[in-house]
Amino acid sequence: MKSGSISRRRLLQSSTAVAAGVMLSPAIIGRAQAATMKMKCSSSLPNDPKYANGRVYYDNLVKHLKGNGLGEQIEVTFFPDNQLGQEIDVINSVKLGVIDLMLSGSSISANLVPLVGAFDLGYLFTSFPQQTKAFEAGAAKPVEEALLKGGNIRIISWAYNFGSRSVLAKKPVKGPDDLAGLKIRTLPNPVITECLRLMGAAATPLAFGEIYTALQAGVLDGLEHDPPTILASKFYETSKHYALTQHNFSPLATYFSETTFKRMDPKLREGFLDAAQKAAADTRTHGLEMEKEALKNLADKGVTIVECDKDAFRKRVLPQTDNFIKARPEAKPVVDMIRATQA
Repeated sequence: MKSGSISRRRLLQSSTAVAAGVMLSPAIIGRAQAATMKMKCSSSLPNDPKYANGRVYYDNLVKHLKGNGLGEQIEVTFFPDNQLGQEIDVINSVKLGVIDLMLSGSSISANLVPLVGAFDLGYLFTSFPQQTKAFEAGAAKPVEEALLKGGNIRIISWAYNFGSRSVLAKKPVKGPDDLAGLKIRTLPNPVITECLRLMGAAATPLAFGEIYTALQAGVLDGLEHDPPTILASKFYETSKHYALTQHNFSPLATYFSETTFKRMDPKLREGFLDAAQKAAADTRTHGLEMEKEALKNLADKGVTIVECDKDAFRKRVLPQTDNFIKARPEAKPVVDMIRATQA
C-alpha cells in the first residue's frame, strides 16, 4: 500500500509537471520568436535631425521599420558624431561585422574597393537627380557587387549627401589661381584628393573629426563639403567664403555588414531592405530641400557665397576620369552609363 501511494503521488506530480510544460511551451516559443534583433548604426556627422544626413536617414529608417511591422523585431541604435570611431575604422568594423550599419558617402569605401572611387571622379555627375537615374539604370550595380565581394559589405540603399561638395575657404576662391597653394581638407581618399589637387589646391586628407580644430589652428585653409554639413558642424565659424565649385555630387550609401545580413532571420530581411529603400527615398527628397536652406542660413551667418568659374575647374579635372579608366578598365561601363544619363 505504501509503495503504491508513493507511485501514484509521483505519477500525479509528473503529470502536473508535463501539463505545466505544455501550457508554458507556447509562451516560451513566443518569447523566442519575439527576440529583438539589435543593430548599431554609425555616422560621422552631428546628431542634427534636419541638416545631418545620417540622423535624417536613421529617423526615416525607424519610421519605415515601424510601418513594415518590424518596430519591435529590429532595434537600431544610432551613434552619431564618430562615437564608434573615425570613418576609416568604422568601415573596417562593418566589414568584420562588429558594426552593422554605417551611413557615409561612397568615398570612404574606396579604401577597401578602389572601383567605388569612380563615384568620386570630379564633375562626373551633373546633378543628384541625374545620379539617381543613372543608378536606377544599373550604373551602381558593378560597384555594389565589387564591394560585396571584396569588402563583405552590402550597399542596401543610395541617398544623397545634402548638396554637392564645394570649397569653404578663409579667402575668396573664384578660379584655379585663387585655390593654388591653399591647404584644403579632403576625405582620406585618393580620388577626391587627386580631384582637389587638379583643381589647384594643396589637397590635405584628414579624418572628419579633426577638421574643426585643424581649421582653428591654421593647419587647414579650408575644406570641401556640402552646405548642410558645413552648417551642422559649424565650420562656418572658422572660414567665411564658400565657393560653389560643385565638383562632386557624392552619393550617400547605407553600408550593411554581410555578416549581419547572414545572421538576420530571412523572414525579416525583405521588410528591412524595403524600409531601407523607403528611408533613402525620403532622405533624397529632404536633402534637395536642405541644400537650398543651408546656403541661405550660411549667408545669414556671414558666409559669402562665391560664384566661381566651374568651367575652368572642370577642364583641369577632366583628365582624371580618363586616367582612372586606364588604371581600372572595369570602371568604363560605370562611367559610360553615368555620362549617357540625362538629368
